[in-house]
Order: sequence, then structure tokens, then C-alpha cells
Amino acid sequence: MSIDFSLTEDQELLREQVRRFAEERIRPGIEQRERDHEFPSGVMAEMVDLGLLGMMIPEQYGGAGADVLTYAIAVEELARVCPSVAVTMSVTNSVCAWPIQTFGTEAAKDRVLPEMAASGKLGGFGLTEPGAGSDPSSMRTTARRDEDTWVLDGEKAWITNAGFASWYVVLARTDPNAGKKGISAFVVPADAPGFAVGKPEEKMGLRASRTASITFSGCRIPADYLLGQEGHGLAVAKATLDHSRVGIAAQALGIHQRALELAVAYAKERVQFGRPIAEHQAIQFKIAQIATELAASRALTYRAAIENGADAGRYAAQAKLYASEAANRACAESLQIHGGNGFHADYEISRLYRDVRVTTIYEGTSEMQRLVISRHLLR
Repeated sequence: MSIDFSLTEDQELLREQVRRFAEERIRPGIEQRERDHEFPSGVMAEMVDLGLLGMMIPEQYGGAGADVLTYAIAVEELARVCPSVAVTMSVTNSVCAWPIQTFGTEAAKDRVLPEMAASGKLGGFGLTEPGAGSDPSSMRTTARRDEDTWVLDGEKAWITNAGFASWYVVLARTDPNAGKKGISAFVVPADAPGFAVGKPEEKMGLRASRTASITFSGCRIPADYLLGQEGHGLAVAKATLDHSRVGIAAQALGIHQRALELAVAYAKERVQFGRPIAEHQAIQFKIAQIATELAASRALTYRAAIENGADAGRYAAQAKLYASEAANRACAESLQIHGGNGFHADYEISRLYRDVRVTTIYEGTSEMQRLVISRHLLR
């Protein structure tokens, strides 16, 4: 199979546009926002005009109707400057808007998608619970049918955009006796009766991205906010994660790219033993390795973005696995090149080193990606 990774003129223009926006509108004040754990509400409002919060929503609902590769390019460029902004945008597009447009009823799509595309309403995704992470069969959140409504009870943990999102895709158990086949997916509005947001989590990185628990106490939503069929929730979640992992790979790409840029710039300016450290072979080899792994990550991620066949989930898992782990290595080596300065909070690589760590964890750990890949190959 021949693969053409060349970008269209529109994609190249988008890359330039998003990079310019990130440098001019996001980078100023980024360190202060990270220190203060300040959610970038102003930045998100500006992103609406660029169409970045409804990138893959079909044009009939007011979205840009972009393909996955175009979306991945935008995530990559945002993450190069601010991973917190990138994950806020990525979650809204990939694990909220996408399953709604793919599995939602016409009533749900007509209600939610135009609002997300045109008004900048953010989205969230509720799968993980305090006692159920990689094992969704341990899920305790329930949903029961009550005439023309569903009633949810339970708690979801580690929810990106919690408190700022207007819409959440939530998994809940609808049949306690059916195991994995007793789980369904729903779209839940933040203003639904019985919905509440917990205290923000204190995180190692992505400090300007809001993460908190969400709880449901007799939370009522319309019956037509069910996504797909009752009992098919895990299929919805699997398809969503197969799709969204490309976005996490793209986020890792952006961080990796910036780690390389910082390593090269610092190596040229830092003088030791009478000459720039860039002239030392040990540093040259580190930079060569970072650059080579970046090229491999980008090839895997772009391949996953254009893949839509039976093995799309495997390619997405491979891209997420390799790109996230390579980006972690890149940040570690870039920080090492910075020496003691890299350990100081005033240096950008210090923030990237903290931010990149979670890319091997959320939306499926590296261990789960290896399981997904092996199951595809051994099925």
C-alpha cells in the first residue's frame, strides 16, 4: 500500500494559521496561567472563530467538516506551545463531539452539535471511575429508564474540562446482570438536574487544563440522549477511543517537536569547555535520536489519521503508544541537554517534561495500547 503523507495546500495553510495563533495568542502569559492553574477561557473563546472547537463536526451542523489528519495537525501545533490548551480542544472534538455526531439521535445532534461548533461550548468524556480505569466492567455508575427520561447515579473521575464543559459523553450501567453488555452511552448536559462537579485535581502537569470528578444524583436526561443502542456503550467507547488516540499521538508530536527545538537552541548557545555544547558528539547524538524518533512518530500518527479500515484501531494504538513514549524520551533528553537549568521551573522544557508524562496514561495506558495492538494481530 502506497501512502502519500504530503499535505494539501489547505492543510499547510491551517498549520501556519494555528502556529501563528498559538505563538501570538497562547504563548503570552502561558507560564503564569500554568502557575495559577488558570483555565484559558479567553483563548478558547478566540479558538471558536478559527473553527478549532468544531473541527470534525459536519458542515450541516455548523462545523468545519475537517478530516482527522487536518484535526491532528491543529492539535500538534497547539501542543507545541501549550499542551493544556491542546488537550482541552482535543477532548471537545474527539471524545465528545465525535461520538455524538457518530452515534447520537437526530434530536441530540440537532441540539448539541451546532452549539459546540458555533458557540464554543466545550465537551467532556466520562468513562473512568474511582474504582474503574482500564477495566470498564467494574463500572458502578448506573442509568435506569423512567418513562421519557434516563436517570443516572454515580461518579466519574479524572474528567478533562469538568466545570467548563457544557456537554459530556458518559458511560453507565443499564443492566446490572449483563456484564459488559449491560453498559450504555449517553450525552449529558452540564445543567441537567442532579449533575455536579467536584474539586479540581492537583496534577503534576497540564495545570491550565481543568480536571475534576463529576457526580450524578438522580440526574435526569431526555430518553433520546442515549448514544447508539442500549447495551452497546462499550462499543461506542471503543470506537471513540480508537478515533481519539490519534489526537493524543498528535499532542505528543507537538510536545516532541518543541523539545527538539529547545534542545537545538540551547545546545548552540550554551558554552562549556570553551565551545558550544552542540559541538560535543554526546550532545549531537542525543539531538539526532530525538529528531529521528520525531520523524517516526509523525509518520505513524499521520498514517493512523488517514486509516479508516478494519485495522484503524491498531494504527491509532500504535501511533499513540510510540508517539507518547518517544515524546517522553525526547523531553527527558532535552532536559538533560539543558543540565541544571532544565530542572528550573523558569525553563520551558521543565513544563514540557511534566506535561508530556500523562500522554502515556490517558485515553488508554501504554500497556493497554500493547494489548489492543496484539489483539488485532492475533485475532
